[in-house]
Amino acid sequence: MTLTNMVGVRCFFKLLYAIVVLILLHMNNPCIGCSERESQALLALKQGLVADDGGPSLSWGREAQNKDCCGWDGVHCSDQTGHVVKLDLQDQYLQGKISPKLIELQHLEHLDLSGNNFNGSQIPDFIGSLSNLIYLDLSHANFGGLIPYQLGNLRNLEHLDLRYQDDFNYSGSIYAKNLYWLPNLSRLKYLDLSVVNLSDVVGWLEAVNMLPKLTDLILYGCNLPPPVISSVSLLNSSKSLVQVDLSKNNLNSSIFQLLPGNLYFLDLSKNKLTGRIPENIGQMSNLDFIDLSMNSFEGVISETHFSKLSQLRYLDLSSNSLVLNFSFDWVPPFQLYQIRLGSCKMGPYFPKWLRTQKRYDRLDISDAGISDIIPTWFWDLRNKFVYMDLSRNQIRGNLRSELAYDNLNVSWNQLEGPIPSILSSVSALDLSNNKFSGSASFLCTSTTKDNKLRYLDLSNNHVSGELPDCWILQQLVFLDLSYNSLSGKIPTTMGYLFSIKTLKLNNNRFVGELPSQLKNCRELTLVDVGENKLSGLIPEWLGENLLNLAIIILRSNQFNRSIPPQLCHLTHLQILDLSMNNISGTIPKCLNNLTTFAQKGSSTLTMEHAYSLWDYINEASLTWKGVRSKYQSILGLVKSIDLSCNKLSGEIPPEITYLVGLVSLNLSRNQLTGQIPSRIGNLQELDSLDLSRNQINGRIPISISWINRIGYLDLSENNLSGKIPIGTQLQTFDSAYGGNPLLCGEPLPRICSEEEKGPRQFVLVNEDDKDGLITQGFYISMGLGFAVGFWGVCGTLLLNMSCRYTYFNFLTFLNDWLYVNVEIIRQRILNK
Repeated sequence: MTLTNMVGVRCFFKLLYAIVVLILLHMNNPCIGCSERESQALLALKQGLVADDGGPSLSWGREAQNKDCCGWDGVHCSDQTGHVVKLDLQDQYLQGKISPKLIELQHLEHLDLSGNNFNGSQIPDFIGSLSNLIYLDLSHANFGGLIPYQLGNLRNLEHLDLRYQDDFNYSGSIYAKNLYWLPNLSRLKYLDLSVVNLSDVVGWLEAVNMLPKLTDLILYGCNLPPPVISSVSLLNSSKSLVQVDLSKNNLNSSIFQLLPGNLYFLDLSKNKLTGRIPENIGQMSNLDFIDLSMNSFEGVISETHFSKLSQLRYLDLSSNSLVLNFSFDWVPPFQLYQIRLGSCKMGPYFPKWLRTQKRYDRLDISDAGISDIIPTWFWDLRNKFVYMDLSRNQIRGNLRSELAYDNLNVSWNQLEGPIPSILSSVSALDLSNNKFSGSASFLCTSTTKDNKLRYLDLSNNHVSGELPDCWILQQLVFLDLSYNSLSGKIPTTMGYLFSIKTLKLNNNRFVGELPSQLKNCRELTLVDVGENKLSGLIPEWLGENLLNLAIIILRSNQFNRSIPPQLCHLTHLQILDLSMNNISGTIPKCLNNLTTFAQKGSSTLTMEHAYSLWDYINEASLTWKGVRSKYQSILGLVKSIDLSCNKLSGEIPPEITYLVGLVSLNLSRNQLTGQIPSRIGNLQELDSLDLSRNQINGRIPISISWINRIGYLDLSENNLSGKIPIGTQLQTFDSAYGGNPLLCGEPLPRICSEEEKGPRQFVLVNEDDKDGLITQGFYISMGLGFAVGFWGVCGTLLLNMSCRYTYFNFLTFLNDWLYVNVEIIRQRILNK
C-alpha cells in the first residue's frame, strides 16, 4: 500500500471516529425536550393543585430557562422520544383536583400520586385512558367514592395500589360494587386494595383468580364477604402468587383450600376463621411469614404443621384456642425472628424448643398455661430482646438482674423476691400482679436523666417502705405503684416527671400533703392517690396548672377544708372523686364551667395509650350504684362526681343541673340542706343518683321523672315530704325513699292526702317526648283564638239588627231547602 493510500485510510478512520463520537455525544445529551402539548398538560395539572398549607404546589414552569418539562421535579422523559413517561408526585402534600388534561400524557407508563390529599374526590375515570400505564399508585391520597371501572382499560398495568387511609371509616371512603373490570388487567403482578370497602363484592375471589401473573395480593381491612367456593382456586390460576394478605376481613376457614403452595407471605389475621389449621400448611416450604392471629382456631398444633418450613422467620398464632403439642426434644427446622404465641396453651412446663432459637428478639407466650420456674438456659440466652411477654401464666421464681430487654411484661404471675435493678435497660416494664417484695430502692440505682423508661407498672405487689427521692425519669409517661405497702411522703422530685400523663399511687400508706412540685407535671391527665393517709388542703394548683386533668381521685384520705373553686377550670374533667375525706364548706357554684360534664356522649379523653410495642388502657376504680368497680375500656363514657362521705353543708347548687352529661352523681353522707334542684330532670344521662343521708327537705321535684335511664336511686334518710313523682323507674326503687317519714305514694305503703299530692303531674317520659309545638303559649293562643272567633260571630248577631235578620232568613231558607230535597229523595225510594 502506497503512502498516499495509507494517509487516506487514516483520514477515513479519523472521520469515522469523529462521527461516532458526535453520535454518542448526541445520544448522551439529547436536545429533544418534551412537547408543548405535554408541557401544557402538566401546567394544567399544576393549576388544579395546591399545597396542604395553602402555599404554591409545584415549581413547574416558574423560570424561563426551565421551560423543558423533562427537568421538572417528579417528571421523567424518554431519552429516545422526549415524551413524558413517568410522573412521580409521591408525598408532595398536594390537594385539589386532577385536571382532565392529564390524558394528554398518552406515553405515560408510571403514575404515582400517593401520599397526597384529594379530599375524598372520586378517582378520575379518565385515568383509564392512559393505556400505556404499567405502574399506578393512588394510595393514601384520600380518594373516595366508587372505583371507576375504566381502570379495566389499562391492559398493560403491572402494579396497582389503591390503599386507603387506615381509619376503617367506610362511610364516604373509597369502595367498589364489583370487580368485573379487574380480569382485563391480565399483566397485573401487584394488587393492593387495602382498606377499600369491598363488602358488596361477592365475586372478589373469581376476579382475582383470573389474574394469571399476580404475585402480590393485599386486601387488608376490605371487609370482604366470605368467598364463594368454586372448582377454580388460586392454586390453579395464579401459580406465581407468593404474597397473600387478607387480614381483617370476614373470611371463614374454607379459604385454606384455595391457597397456592409456593407462598412466602401469608397473613389471615383478624378474621372469623374457625376449626383446625390444616397440617398441609407445613408443606409450604417457601413460607417466611405466617400470621393467623386473632381468629377462632382450635385444636392441636403438632410438629407436622412445621415439617418443611425451614424458611420461616415470623410466626404469629396468638389469640386463638390452640394447643401446641411438641415432643420434649423437638428441634424445629426454622430459626424465628419473632415468636407470637399468646393464648396458645403449651404448659405446664417451659417450652424447651425455644432453646434452639438463636435469632428471635420478640417473644409472646402470654396466657400459655405455664406453671414452671423460668429455666436457667432461658436467662442465659444472648438474644437482645426488643419485646418479651410472659404475662398471665403461673410462672414462679425470681427475676434475674442481668436482663437486656427493651419491653418486658411478666404481669399476672407468681414471681417473688426483690425487684432487680433493670430500669436502665428497659423502655416499658410491667411487673404488676405478682408477689414481689422488698424496698423500692431499686428505682434509684440506675436512674439518670438519659433513662429511656416510659412505662412502669408495679401495682398489686408487696413492695414496702418509702419511695426514694430520685425521680428524674423525664421520659416517663405512665407510673402505677398502686396496691402496695409504700409509706412516707410522696417524693418532691416527682415534679421532674415532665412527660407523665398517668400517675397512680392509690391504695398505699402515703402521708402528708400532695407535693406542690407536681404542678410542674402539666401533661397529667389522670391522678389517683386514693386510699392513702394524705392530709391538708386540696391544692389549688390542681386547677390552675394541670389543665389537662380528666380524672382526679383523692378518695379515702384525710383532706380537709373546702373544695377549691379553681377545680372549675378543668374543662376536660370527667371523673372527680373526693369521697371519704374531711372536706367541709359548700359545693362550688361554678360547676357549670366543667364543660366535659356539660356535654352528652363520650369524652375526647384517650383511654388507650401506646407504649413502645404494647398498648395500655387506663382504668379507674369508682363507686357505682353503691358498689366499688373498675372501669377500663368504657372509661371514656363514664362521667362521675362523687363527693360522698364528707362534711359538706349548704344547698345543692342549681348550677349542677347544667351538667347534662353526668352519668353518676353521689352527694350522700354529708350535711346538705335545702331542696333538690327543681331542674334535676335535666340530667337525663344519669344512671346513678345518690343523695342519701343528708338533711335535704321539701318535695321531690317532678322533673326527676324525666330521667328515663336511671338505674340506681337513693334518696333515703333525709327530710323529704309530699308525693313521690310517677316515672318509668321511680316506683321500682323500694328502698330509695326510706327514712323520709313525710313521703307518700308508690312504692311506699303510705297513701297521700289531697294536700300532699300537690300540683297535678304531667309525666314526661323522655325529653324527646315533649312536643315543641305544645307549649304554654300554644294553649294561651288557642284560648284567645276561640274567644275572638266565638264573640266575633255571636257579638255581631246581637248588636247588628240587619245582620241578625239576614242570618235568620238564611237559616230559614236552608231549613226549607233541606226539607224539600229530603222529601223528594224519600218519595223516589218508596216508589221503587
